[in-house]
Amino acid sequence: MQKYSSAVIAFSGGVDSTFLARVAKDVYGGNLLLITASSSTYPFYELEEAESLARLLDLKHRVIVSEELEIPGYSDNPPDRCYYCKNELFTKIKYIADQEGYETVFDGSNADDLNDFRPGMKAKKELGVISPLAETGFTKSDIRYFSARYNLPTAAKQSYACLASRFPYGEKITKEKLDRVGEAEFEVRKLGFTQFRIRSHENLARLEFINSEMDMAWEKRKELSDICKGSGFNYVTIDLAGYRTGSMNEVLTEKERGASA
Repeated sequence: MQKYSSAVIAFSGGVDSTFLARVAKDVYGGNLLLITASSSTYPFYELEEAESLARLLDLKHRVIVSEELEIPGYSDNPPDRCYYCKNELFTKIKYIADQEGYETVFDGSNADDLNDFRPGMKAKKELGVISPLAETGFTKSDIRYFSARYNLPTAAKQSYACLASRFPYGEKITKEKLDRVGEAEFEVRKLGFTQFRIRSHENLARLEFINSEMDMAWEKRKELSDICKGSGFNYVTIDLAGYRTGSMNEVLTEKERGASA
């Protein structure tokens, strides 16, 4: 970070970007700007939390609009969907950084992300966005540990991914579907679950829970069913394989992964 005199951070308010912002504050002081993108894939409660965290950190913060559903082909949900999203987002953030004299743009990708299928990494590299956490080998567990040392409220926060990641590739994404998933996950979180996903397969909701909360999921299966059906799903299932990041990528062939790398 000390190679640069100022920076903009793509700030989601998640575990990684919040830790990155806190460390960057010590390096840049007032020469730092956090930018959060509002869109249909970013639930209102996450935006509110990002705004709250920026105030807690006492850092300059700006909310911009980056509506992925307006990107041609994005709603068709191809395997490289994330590339088009990140390309638009980072292009907008880079423009602001250039116009306002910030030397570089950071994002919160960590070392674990390098082992997953993430087409957005290609857009980041093309636009020169830097990932300090990934480049210095910080894993998610490292970030949680040091976040706790900084007394950051995000130390134990659920890992987050945009709502578009809840849909199998090829299923058309609409605002209505995004709202349905976002609403259901908001209500499920109120039941006390800490790390989970609701994957949307047309009218079927497939719920993924971490192993330590699988028993609680079974005990609260009626509440979970009521929540999902109340949000618009017809059928509700619990995935016996449990929660894992990028579960929608499991069906991709090596060729499909390579074409998006």
